[in-house]
Amino acid sequence: MYINKITINHNRFPSQKVYPFHLSILQNTDALDLKTPVTIFIGENGTGKSTLLKAICAKCNIYIWEGVSRTRYEANPFEGKLQHALDVHWVNGSATGSFFSPELFRNFSQLVDEWAVNSPGILEYYGGKSLLSQSHGQSTMAYFRSMYGRKGLYFLDEPEAALSPGTQLDLLALLNEKSRNDAQFIISTHSPILMSCKQAEILSFDGPSIQPIDLKDTSHYKIYHQFVNEI
Repeated sequence: MYINKITINHNRFPSQKVYPFHLSILQNTDALDLKTPVTIFIGENGTGKSTLLKAICAKCNIYIWEGVSRTRYEANPFEGKLQHALDVHWVNGSATGSFFSPELFRNFSQLVDEWAVNSPGILEYYGGKSLLSQSHGQSTMAYFRSMYGRKGLYFLDEPEAALSPGTQLDLLALLNEKSRNDAQFIISTHSPILMSCKQAEILSFDGPSIQPIDLKDTSHYKIYHQFVNEI
């Protein structure tokens, strides 16, 4: 465990009326206690789980490969400010790590390919192949196997997006293994497969405040269970 608590300081909110500070889930939650080496954020779309995930990552000074900045039709100057309202409680000083999301992974893959032009050996970290020459799911798992083989604090935002159910099981096995060996993970996901990680505590964003929840009590599990039983 590298961090064991996140404090949300409401007195630092620049406004109570704009995203993400207007979200009741953030206004009603004072702190998150991280008790296990894997913490999983779940909730419906728009509940703020990915926004909080990125804010915690930024507060930990872990770089996010954002790619090219684009002009926004309705830019929100407060959207990236949540990190300033957070306090991170470290166990034994800060740690290195990384942030993953499917939408940003393409940018990272292109950078690795550019680096490999002059330093081909870098591809050995990813199974000896260009990430761009593999399928999305294959390149994603190559990245996971390389990155999570070392100590660190890792943030994953919906990593299941490019993964088949079978490949999600591969990632689940990797999480179960690496979380026992000096790696801590904070994951936002809709995948019941990843929620079943043995080393994980699930935190739900679907109530008035962020609260722990058992896998079988999640709407994700219930929907999949009902669907399978009705086939």
